[in-house]
Amino acid sequence: MTMNFTSELQVAPNALTPQIYCDLRQTCSDLFQPYPLEDVKAALKNTLYSVVVYEEERPVGIARVVGDDRIVFFIKDVVVDPAYQHRSVGTMLMHSILDYIYKKACPSAYIGLMCTPNTECFYEKFGFIRRPNEQHGYGMVKFVK
Repeated sequence: MTMNFTSELQVAPNALTPQIYCDLRQTCSDLFQPYPLEDVKAALKNTLYSVVVYEEERPVGIARVVGDDRIVFFIKDVVVDPAYQHRSVGTMLMHSILDYIYKKACPSAYIGLMCTPNTECFYEKFGFIRRPNEQHGYGMVKFVK
């Protein structure tokens, strides 16, 4: 199902392909680690939900959700082509992702994400909280070498 948000941009649920994933991440190569196409193919098979924002036929933003589809959801790979930033593409991605999660999640489900530096304010608009805070410690991550 494609939803029009503007005359130019369209949201396409579950349209993410390995090639679109690699191509969009390449537009922000200073922020994102490239992965071999075969690894991306394997990873995307485990995606619960994905979304691509297009301008005409050109993908300009992607996002996906991984998790158990009930209690734990993790928003991954929110990427917007730099030429399309500040044009509501990220907002369109997040609305689509959160609509999916809210339909699937049980009460008190956990929605997590990790964001690139200086994008925290964007995610706070959707109700995400910064860590650490008085209730929650630091989030942690480990990368496989």
